[in-house]
Amino acid sequence: MPMSYGLVALILVLAAVLLGLSQSRAAGREQRLIEQRLGGGPLPRSGSRRVAALLERLRATSIGRRLQLRDDEVRLLLNQAGWSGSTPRSLYLMALLLCPALLVGIVLAISLVHAIDSPSLPLLFAAGIGFLLPKRVLAYFAEKRRQRLSGEVIVFIQLIRILFDSGLTVEQSLRVVRQEGQNIVPVLAEELEAVLAHIDSGLDLAEELDQLRKRLEVSELSDCCNVLRQMVRQGGSARSSLQTLKQLFEDRRLTALQEKVSKLSAKMSLVMMLLLFPALLIILAGPGFLAITKALGGMG
Repeated sequence: MPMSYGLVALILVLAAVLLGLSQSRAAGREQRLIEQRLGGGPLPRSGSRRVAALLERLRATSIGRRLQLRDDEVRLLLNQAGWSGSTPRSLYLMALLLCPALLVGIVLAISLVHAIDSPSLPLLFAAGIGFLLPKRVLAYFAEKRRQRLSGEVIVFIQLIRILFDSGLTVEQSLRVVRQEGQNIVPVLAEELEAVLAHIDSGLDLAEELDQLRKRLEVSELSDCCNVLRQMVRQGGSARSSLQTLKQLFEDRRLTALQEKVSKLSAKMSLVMMLLLFPALLIILAGPGFLAITKALGGMG
């Protein structure tokens, strides 16, 4: 009977989490459609009021307030992963609270099935892993997105140079890249959308480029933003600087590829020694070994 209660509770918790995620996604789609039709600002989400109220209650608890001490680091990872806004932070907080409960419930159910006498140590390990797992997953997605941004910078520099040669300013070039470069540099175009939205609100372009550099922490993009900020502040041509940056990034990528190839060749040499050398030894030394065996057998 206790085992059935634990399984039912675990199924209910999983169903609640899936229901909250589905309502949040549906509300996000509805809001985007309304914004596209009306062209106005973001409207309140009526479909996720209960979920939002639950998240606000979780954030108002003592555990939620303690977890928000690390909110700056989490916000940075969320921005780098492309999940900006209050809803992703609330979902992260909910995952931070529910993952330990889920893992503890799973360990408790397994302990009830196998009749473990003292499951306190596995429960502690499950709670610790559940507390650390959401941030590790978030950091993984943030790092993957930063790598994609790093790979798109070289193409972005080429596009910017072409647009500068056609007589466009920095802001106009960024707008063209945002509109026409979604299939070429999709991640960077998504980031430029937020930057241009802030510029339309009256903020300074140079300051927004600096905030973009600090928010994403991609070395290649930071160098490119510094050049664009200097061009916005002081004017002049940045063609030579962008060409130098492009050459530097290509040299870095070539060096990284050479290092990867050298490591791969060393690994392949180890595989060849482990797999090919025994077969080669059998082929070369096998006939002689058989002949020696036959000779020794004839002498006996």
